[in-house]
Amino acid sequence: MRNRYLDLLRALATVRVVVYHVTGWATLTLVFPAMSVMFALAGSLMAASLDRSGSAAVGRRLRRLLPSVWVLAAIFVPAMLLTGLALTPEVLLWAFPVADPPANYWGALALSPIWYLRDYLWFVFASPVALWLFRRAPWPTLLAPYALLGAIQAGMLPNAPTVLREFGLYFGAWLLGFAHHDGLLRRMATRVLVPVALVVGAAGAAWIVTHPGPRGYDLNDMPLGNALWSAAFILLALGRAPATAAWVDRAAPLGRAVTVLNRRALTVYLWHMPFVVALTPLVDVVGWSHQDPVGLAIRVALVFALVGVATALVGWVEDVAARRRPELLPGGRRRTAANAPVSPAPAGGPATRHAPAGGPATRHAPAGGPATRSAPSGGSATRHAPTGGPVARPVPTSADAVPASGRAGAAPDPAPVGAAPVPAPRVPEEHTLRLSVR
Repeated sequence: MRNRYLDLLRALATVRVVVYHVTGWATLTLVFPAMSVMFALAGSLMAASLDRSGSAAVGRRLRRLLPSVWVLAAIFVPAMLLTGLALTPEVLLWAFPVADPPANYWGALALSPIWYLRDYLWFVFASPVALWLFRRAPWPTLLAPYALLGAIQAGMLPNAPTVLREFGLYFGAWLLGFAHHDGLLRRMATRVLVPVALVVGAAGAAWIVTHPGPRGYDLNDMPLGNALWSAAFILLALGRAPATAAWVDRAAPLGRAVTVLNRRALTVYLWHMPFVVALTPLVDVVGWSHQDPVGLAIRVALVFALVGVATALVGWVEDVAARRRPELLPGGRRRTAANAPVSPAPAGGPATRHAPAGGPATRHAPAGGPATRSAPSGGSATRHAPTGGPVARPVPTSADAVPASGRAGAAPDPAPVGAAPVPAPRVPEEHTLRLSVR
């Protein structure tokens, strides 16, 4: 089953990004640092995918990510070419945005969230090596991005390229996702985890207060404060993350909303900013002030309504990319992804397939179902009946094995270590209300 707590975090991050871009409230970046949270969730998922598929996980991540970008580019790139964008080879970056793709005067703002996809691709490509390093030297690997960012902020690397700046700013959150998946955060005692988070958060707060940006205390304007404050948030949010949050689905509308936002997170992220930009001129025309609560509420509602329309029209691309049956509105019926990667990993290590000692992989049926085959440690496969069923009879495991008489009341073997809840793979995220490109 899915880890609904992680689904809830991702849904909240998606909503927070949209509301922030409409309102520009800097406080939202402090209350919920959505960008880093999304990178941490993506890092946890990437570690699970690498455990399951090895380096092939990189290609699978690209398959899930790029089709939604191609749909966006198919609509907006021709529009930009018709309104002043020069046709150069760099336009091809819209098909594979490993660097900032070109844009014209209006596209630079409406499509500015593409920077997140650029960073995401970088981190995906770096993940196989990064995970290998993390598992051999977890703490030095985890601290490296923050040390890099500190060096940049201290002026030791004044001309650092964008790729180094972004790795310093956000790759630490991605590595915290590795730590979550591998159980490193879970194994930290509360008496250690909480003080560490408080110290890191205090350092981030001190930097934020002493280095305000042009928009005040907006995390997007202060990289070091952003990284430290976000790290503290992630340590607490994922370090003591529950195995699930079943209460999310007790209220059907909430559960459905969380499901939709997870299945359509990338669509919402890519398409919300064009609508924010398109509605901004209406503020002056209609007379809605940026400080008017009613006007802001109307703008937020309009943006979500337009995003809903876009999601209904093109959101199914995410289903196709994930090799799911396309749905207009996801979550109509509960289905379990049989082959989805597991994160966090089961206790004791990364997500793997387990078989009982000395026997083949066990198959278990629910109570009341057909008898299951289960190999006890070092013994032959024994046929067990479900609770309340007929007497179990041993099954020989080789041609020369002699059947033995069954024994009533034989206790079935314990189930193997079960897989941990599966998170929803997806992404979205943030920044850019300043109405200028990063």
